[in-house]
Amino acid sequence: MAAAETTERVQVRERTIRNVTLVTLGANLGLAGTKLALGSAGANQALFADGIHSLSDALTDGLVLLGAPLWSAPPDEDHPHGHGRIETFSTLIIGVLLAAVGVGLIWRAFETFVTPAPARHGRWVFAAALLSIAVNEGLYRWSVREGRRVRAPILIANAWHHRSDGLSSLPVALSVVLRLVRPEWTFVDPLAAMLVSLVIFKAAWEISREAVNQLIDGGASEEARRAIEALVTAHPDVHGMHALRTRHIGSGLQVDLHIQVAPELTVQRGHDIAHDITDALLDKGPDVANVLVHVEPDDGHPPD
Repeated sequence: MAAAETTERVQVRERTIRNVTLVTLGANLGLAGTKLALGSAGANQALFADGIHSLSDALTDGLVLLGAPLWSAPPDEDHPHGHGRIETFSTLIIGVLLAAVGVGLIWRAFETFVTPAPARHGRWVFAAALLSIAVNEGLYRWSVREGRRVRAPILIANAWHHRSDGLSSLPVALSVVLRLVRPEWTFVDPLAAMLVSLVIFKAAWEISREAVNQLIDGGASEEARRAIEALVTAHPDVHGMHALRTRHIGSGLQVDLHIQVAPELTVQRGHDIAHDITDALLDKGPDVANVLVHVEPDDGHPPD
């Protein structure tokens, strides 16, 4: 027996992704403009780099807005499993773009080591860094909460952009304080920009690695597999479970499994048991979107 998540759940996910992303897009554009302007006016390489980071976040928000209607489209004849891999591919693009931003920023930081610029408007730069930390941490927490609620990995991936942006503002704030105390320490600003780049690289690696794993049909984590097995074997009529296979289809898991039941049960009863397990996995499983249950008689022999 096969079943998939409901159209209503898909619509709720798409609406949530759109609403959250519109808010974060506006916030990122505002932060990017503020940090780029103050970074240029204050000759602060770290804040300017942080502004580029915020701008890249806004670009990925735009990518999410454009892609959401595509990967939320229902299955069709050419795509019987749906269009969820578009979401995974979009996530990979986000990771690659983030890595490219990191390369550009670290290159510019090396150039600044050679020709340092005098720091200006330190207090305004410091205030912008603190604002970035507060706003991005708030966006991160909200995006993760909403992403988990509607089972939207793309929101969680994008949320890490917000947190990495907030974390990258920490060395910016520190560099301003050090330059105010020791103006001759011109190396502090490009060094802070390099630290920002390292934060960006880490976020890009985490996002890209998971997306690639899903695109090459990597299965669910051991924790998710244990949760699936616990839900299935909790049914009183299930004697055993085997041949569990999982793969990612966009924001959810495709789950295939075999169950063993008493051989004297009717076909109707076996169908009902499979239906119970499907409902349990869709309602309580770890991001389960599609389920296929094969029913076998428990004849006392080990399964093939």
